[in-house]
Amino acid sequence: MNTEWISIVVPCFNEEQALPLFYSELEAVRKKLINADIEYIFVNDGSKDRTLKVIKEFASQNPIRVRYLSFSRNFGKEAALAAGLQHAKGDYVAVMDADLQDPPELLPEMLALLRTKAYDCIGTCRITRKGEPPIRSFFAKRFYQLMNRISDTEFVDGARDYRLMTRQMVDAVLSVSEVNRFSKGIFSWVGFETYYLPYENKERVAGKSSWSFWNLFKYSLDAIVNFSEIPLTIASFVGLFSFVLAIFFLGVIIIRTLIFDDPTAGWPSLVTIILAIGGLQLFCLGIVGKYLGKTYLETKKRPLYILKETDQNQKEKN
Repeated sequence: MNTEWISIVVPCFNEEQALPLFYSELEAVRKKLINADIEYIFVNDGSKDRTLKVIKEFASQNPIRVRYLSFSRNFGKEAALAAGLQHAKGDYVAVMDADLQDPPELLPEMLALLRTKAYDCIGTCRITRKGEPPIRSFFAKRFYQLMNRISDTEFVDGARDYRLMTRQMVDAVLSVSEVNRFSKGIFSWVGFETYYLPYENKERVAGKSSWSFWNLFKYSLDAIVNFSEIPLTIASFVGLFSFVLAIFFLGVIIIRTLIFDDPTAGWPSLVTIILAIGGLQLFCLGIVGKYLGKTYLETKKRPLYILKETDQNQKEKN
């Protein structure tokens, strides 16, 4: 039986402390794989620490299995994922974080399930959020509930980017050429049969997460804009409701003036109504502006990332 190759795409941003532990764990798992081998694709996303140097050490020790891509600056995890998928050559492609929150020991089981041909993708899903800040867990659950209400694309609560995909599914994901990417949504949007392996939440083994609450909030807004038009519909209904409300109050003012002959009273209420309607208009303009801004970014056709260095460059120099 021919050996099947698994490309492991690993986005890295300031992960010098976690990388040695991650690599050691994956090497231990690799030796347990049957008729399969691993190709590592580390993507250095503009790290400011020794991440790139650590990756180069791996590549020098194991040039056959270790490849790397290094960006000219920090382009974000979505760009790093896209770059890794584009350069992956394996029969199967996995996406994993370097902090070991994605359990490498699940990989043999994921591969076995894919080999049954019953599924095109084996994903992972946290059944608990133990160790995560309560406020973060609360808003994460609300986000998934909201997305499943306003979007036609399914979003699984607790799902991670960590998954193992067939080559056909990877090609489908890469065919989605949008610049404003939300990978969890894209993985679901392209379809294909997906099975989620449940596991207990794991904390980072080293280093510090670059995902602050504010970054996650902005990321969630991108997901909403990318996979739902409901906010635009809400803006339209808010505008219609404001117009109907204004007509109603106009009728009240006219009737009150005709009956009570008191046209000068009510300045506080009038100012309140003006401010309320003005606020609703700005809110709706903000929603429209968000969609317009995303469209503007797409039309500029800028590259998703810029490579500064790869393992291939180094091999050619040597």
